[in-house]
Amino acid sequence: MSDPTNSDIPSFENRDPNSPGFWDERFSQHFTPWDQAGVPETFKTFVASREAQNVLIPGCGSAYEALFLAERGWPVRAIDFAPGAVEAARKQLGAHAGVVEEADFFAYEPPVSPDWIYERAFLCALPKDRWQDYAERMAALLKSGALLAGFFFIGATPKGPPFGIERRELDALLTPHFELIEDREVSGSIPVFAGRERWLTWRRI
Repeated sequence: MSDPTNSDIPSFENRDPNSPGFWDERFSQHFTPWDQAGVPETFKTFVASREAQNVLIPGCGSAYEALFLAERGWPVRAIDFAPGAVEAARKQLGAHAGVVEEADFFAYEPPVSPDWIYERAFLCALPKDRWQDYAERMAALLKSGALLAGFFFIGATPKGPPFGIERRELDALLTPHFELIEDREVSGSIPVFAGRERWLTWRRI
């Protein structure tokens, strides 16, 4: 993802965010402006309000949240299609590294049906032409009553990633399959997301 506050962006060869190589280049050059280097407070609050349940984290990156859940005994599976991201996540998780898999979300079949899919900088990593695929795959993976919940990057962007989505577009994308049950402001965002994130909880119809 690009960082509008960083004037020292490295030179990258791969310009296609649909390619694992795009993200591998950025991990290898330690250019990860989307990485919060910790667990967001809004996430912790959400977890504290629920009993342990099966969680899937697509596009997990360094997977801080996966470690947070695993340490508390939650059954969690974190996936990423970029080998560099998977390597970073496994280092981060240490003894819990087994919860991380290298996989393409759009073809992935989780070992158990997720009760919650955590959205964190995954939709906004996808170009607009993949958004419908995102909605359909989320709907296919989640049974009725299960949740798609997390941070959504709201508002169009001239280029990306991150690829912002207008709220009306997001609602149109998800409401055929989900009902919105929670909409919360977010504080403490890192610069690349500041002022543009909302925590949304969608329940599968």
